[in-house]
Amino acid sequence: MRILVAPDKFAGTLSAVEAAEAVALGWRRQAPDDEVDLAPMSDGGPGFVDVLHAARGGELLAVTVTGPTGAPTPATVLVLDGTAYVETAQACGLHLTGASGAEGATTRGVGELLEAALGTGVRTVVLGLGGSGTNDGGAGLLAALGATADVALDAGPAGLAGVTQVDLSAARERVGDVRLVAASDVDNPLTGLFGATKVFGPQKGVGEDRLPVLDGWLEEWAGATDRRTSLEKGAGAAGGLGHALLLLGATREPGIALVVDAVGLAERARAADLVLTGEGAFDFSSRAGKVPSGVADVAQQALRPCVALAGQVLVGSREMRALGVESAYSLVDLVGEERAFADPAGALAELAERVARTWSR
Repeated sequence: MRILVAPDKFAGTLSAVEAAEAVALGWRRQAPDDEVDLAPMSDGGPGFVDVLHAARGGELLAVTVTGPTGAPTPATVLVLDGTAYVETAQACGLHLTGASGAEGATTRGVGELLEAALGTGVRTVVLGLGGSGTNDGGAGLLAALGATADVALDAGPAGLAGVTQVDLSAARERVGDVRLVAASDVDNPLTGLFGATKVFGPQKGVGEDRLPVLDGWLEEWAGATDRRTSLEKGAGAAGGLGHALLLLGATREPGIALVVDAVGLAERARAADLVLTGEGAFDFSSRAGKVPSGVADVAQQALRPCVALAGQVLVGSREMRALGVESAYSLVDLVGEERAFADPAGALAELAERVARTWSR
């Protein structure tokens, strides 16, 4: 029997690569004769570069950029077949902010990452958006590329208060005719009820009473740059990084679809008898745009069953089937929350071993 293992990261505990290896270890303990094909996945958020490098190789360029709070931060650019891949979370992720201080957090480091990518001479740069701890509308990114304004662009959203004039000419000239791709499945506009601040601000530590204030600063930013662009789908991705990239002429592509194509998942699913996916919490947010949903769609097209292994399963069987998943198994239900966090790889391997008893022929 051939098993395709295609999980996302288990946020806070395992990278997608580590999760895939743990699942494979447990599966082989129960079914040593099965052939296990590892295809760790990402939707453009944390792990984006590692997943692509593990699947396709390429050259990793190590750089040091400005983190969201101003500290020097290590990051990498993947160069592969004339395209550079950047994981924006490496420069502005939640893991760097500790889900606090969003009012002063900057995306300047993302712009420095993009600058490093442009310096490799590639014709296309793909930026994976997701997992950001920032909410500055991408102003810091633009500042790093030479944009100027009548306020400080690299001081977080608070620095945008009172902005009326922005000059993007130097940033656009720096990008030139290089094709920029924003890899994201987020449809949110920059501001408003469904904007970056209202929807994603709370997970970045923004208090309920501060949400209107931050959204107001981004409204000023939108008015000073291009309000029509701020309303486009995806402008609110990664705290507004989508807006900045759209201002530079970027196109938007679904992150999961890009990774599915890059790792040849459809072909590998057709060669498998069973597809396994997974993530930290399998819930309603696992729908369109997330890894389990994307992997399940590929499995469905290949006429293969898809099973999910997750830290927690928070949907019922009916909702699960609507997502294209035959069954889902919970790590916490098997070993308890304490062990799931203390030994995530070991616990996930144990869960995979249990699942193999049911699904391996």
